[in-house]
Amino acid sequence: GISRKRVPVDSEWQKVKYMVFDLPENPFTFTRRLQILSGLIEQTNIPWLNEVAQYRVTDQSRLYSRLSDIVRSGGEGLMLQHQDAYYQSGRTDRLLKLKVRLDAEARVIDHIGGKGKYKNQLGALVVRTKEGREFKIGTGLSDADRQNPPPIGSWITYEYSGLTAHGLPRFASFKRIRAY
Repeated sequence: GISRKRVPVDSEWQKVKYMVFDLPENPFTFTRRLQILSGLIEQTNIPWLNEVAQYRVTDQSRLYSRLSDIVRSGGEGLMLQHQDAYYQSGRTDRLLKLKVRLDAEARVIDHIGGKGKYKNQLGALVVRTKEGREFKIGTGLSDADRQNPPPIGSWITYEYSGLTAHGLPRFASFKRIRAY
C-alpha cells in the first residue's frame, strides 16, 4: 500500500480519505454525537476528512436489504448503534455487529500442525470445495477437534462471510463434520 512506500507518491496520498464515524469519550447520545461530528467536520473544511454515512432503518426488511447492499459491494457487514446509546469502550449491547454467515461443505485433504498453544495438535485443515477451490480453515475448531481432527477424506461444514476477490470463502470457520 501507499503507506509502506519508501518514497511517498503525493498524487496517491491526495486520494487518501480519513473516515470518522463517532466521537469517543463524549458525554452525549449517539444521535447527538453525530450532530456534533457533522458540525466539526464541516468547520474544518479539510477535503480528506469525511464522516461515515449513517443510516436509520425502520424495519427488519430494510435492515437486511442494506446488509445485502454492503456485502455485495465488498463490505463485511453492518455496525448497529442504538441512537440513544452513550459512548462506551469495549463490547456493549448498544453496539452490535451484523454479518452474513453462509455455510458450505468441503472435503478435508490435509492437516497442518499447530504452533505455540496448539503444538502437537491440529493447527488448520486444508480443504477442497466441490468446485476445486483449496484453502485452510483454522478457526472454529474446539480443543477436542484439534486433538482428534476430522479425517482426511471426510466432508465438513464450514461457515463464511462471502467470498474474497480470489473467490475463496472469507473468514471461513469450522462448524462440524458432515453427517451422511
